[in-house]
Amino acid sequence: MDCRGVLPAICAAFFIGMVVSQTTLSPAVMNTTLMENVTSLTITPVILSSTTPGCFAFNTSTCEPCAPGSQYDNNTLLCVCCSDPGLCLFPGACLPCSRGFYQPLAGQQQCLPCNRGFYTNFTGSPLCQPCAPGSFNNNTGGDSCTSCSPGFFSSQQSSTSCAPCALGRFCNSSGCSQCQMCPAGKEALQTASKDCTPCRPGMHKAPHQTMCQICGSGFFQVHWGQESCDVCPENHYCPSPDVNPIQCPSDAFCPEGSLSPGYCMETFFRKEGDTCELAPVTIALLVIGGGVTLLFIILMVLRRRRDTDGELTVARAPLLRKERPQGRYYGMPCDAEPVYAGW
Repeated sequence: MDCRGVLPAICAAFFIGMVVSQTTLSPAVMNTTLMENVTSLTITPVILSSTTPGCFAFNTSTCEPCAPGSQYDNNTLLCVCCSDPGLCLFPGACLPCSRGFYQPLAGQQQCLPCNRGFYTNFTGSPLCQPCAPGSFNNNTGGDSCTSCSPGFFSSQQSSTSCAPCALGRFCNSSGCSQCQMCPAGKEALQTASKDCTPCRPGMHKAPHQTMCQICGSGFFQVHWGQESCDVCPENHYCPSPDVNPIQCPSDAFCPEGSLSPGYCMETFFRKEGDTCELAPVTIALLVIGGGVTLLFIILMVLRRRRDTDGELTVARAPLLRKERPQGRYYGMPCDAEPVYAGW
């Protein structure tokens, strides 16, 4: 066997291995050296690792900017050997953005975290997605959104929190985008309610109302969870809205919608059918009283007339000498005319 060409081949392989070992590639590009298989005299590649820096083996004129959704990798010569940060020998050498991070521009050195209310759940994302209604995210760099708990809701996209359901509304599942109003006959007495409770007896709630309402005067409701109240029937009265109507007493009036029985005034009135009429004793008292009043008026008129006649008689009588009784006064007859002495 002729072995004169073996020694030059071994020297050439050793030289090539020394050149290649000066270059560090990405994990996908590995440094190799050749080792001769002395037995078969064939050359077999063997993978070796090297961290020795060296960029002379690369054509840096072909560097390209990292694509959107990726960033510059300063841990590989495929990017470090390029002249400007953000450039690598080929786009595949750039690092893809992690979950929760994004980069909408090309040739960037780092990815950006998603804002609150946004997320991205895959690597290499150029954009973040808003959280859907019914979910929220209150952290930056989120890779998912959290569904609203029962009793809470979020009606807008990109929400950072969920709001509790208002009074009269409820949400009985997770991920509610809005709370529902309680149906007729039911209400939610607290915020963040997961379900509704029926209205109590004596109360009602229409579909458009928020809370249960007390039955009005003259109405009643003895059942739970009712939409309306019933009017108190005729010949009954309803003192409380949560009890059955009570039979009206025989001596009282109870029209429809009565809160309490109505009675005629005792002694002076009595019930007759659907009305009150005067009692016999009341009629007798009215007659007697009317007679006494009439007699008093007649007497007053007669007395007034007599006084008037006396005054007219005195006014019409002539001026006469005054009669005096017989006798003497001061030494003179009592019927003598008085004599006045002059001054």
